[in-house]
Amino acid sequence: MKKKTMGIVGFLLLAVIVLAGSLVITSANEYSVITEFGSIKNVKSTAGPSFKIPFIQNVVKIPKYRMVSDLVPSDVTTKDKKVMNVDSFVIWDINDPVKYLSSLSGSKDKAEVRLGNVVYNSIKTVMSATDQMDIISGREGALVQEITDRIGTQMDSYGIHVYAVETKKLDLPDSNKEAVYQRMISERNNIAAQYTANGDYQSSLIRNDTDKTVSETKSKAAADAEKIKAAGEAQYMSLLSEAYNDVDKADFYNYVRSLDALKVSLTGNNKTIILDKDSELARILSGNQ
Repeated sequence: MKKKTMGIVGFLLLAVIVLAGSLVITSANEYSVITEFGSIKNVKSTAGPSFKIPFIQNVVKIPKYRMVSDLVPSDVTTKDKKVMNVDSFVIWDINDPVKYLSSLSGSKDKAEVRLGNVVYNSIKTVMSATDQMDIISGREGALVQEITDRIGTQMDSYGIHVYAVETKKLDLPDSNKEAVYQRMISERNNIAAQYTANGDYQSSLIRNDTDKTVSETKSKAAADAEKIKAAGEAQYMSLLSEAYNDVDKADFYNYVRSLDALKVSLTGNNKTIILDKDSELARILSGNQ
């Protein structure tokens, strides 16, 4: 009886061991790859329990979620021969666990090494065809998108899909940072000088045009003034001629002109005048007019 009980216990224990060795629990964020003597027999991609042959088949767990891997910072040369230091990371996941296990033995370290090489080549290709200023201005959008697009399907043979390559830091190497800054300052100063020179040139054109307009306006005004003056003098001479043609008017005109001349002569404190007795003014004052 005792031996029978021990046999039952042993059988149950064996059954538990066999069941435990054959049961495979797959989570929602992983693949369960069933292998047999190194060959892949099955892949479980949905969450839940499944079974394998105990002691013969093994299970390899592979991540089924997006991962972020930091890449080694590296120096690249831009199109305009400027050296820049790029510190980036890549967002990726495994979309084919069979290829991933076959090519990389399911090792994340190996996958990251391969990713680093592919991403670096893409960064180097894109940045070597782009000027430094365009890289800096497009670092948040166009640049990283072009780097990601250039990777394309290069990682498909490893069962890996690359979602994006992002830059954490895009800077100048410490060895030539100061020299580049000084060159950038010098370039900006040259641009500023060009703007200033162009502004001065435009200003001189405006001043010359204004001076020309003013000169033409003054010349026209002077010409118009001369015309008005000539017209006034002509009218004056006409009136004067008319006055002298009339004896009464001529006498009155001479009388007024003589008084005006006397008024002009009596200036200062000395009110004495000396006149010729035959002068028009002497005749007026003596009452002989």
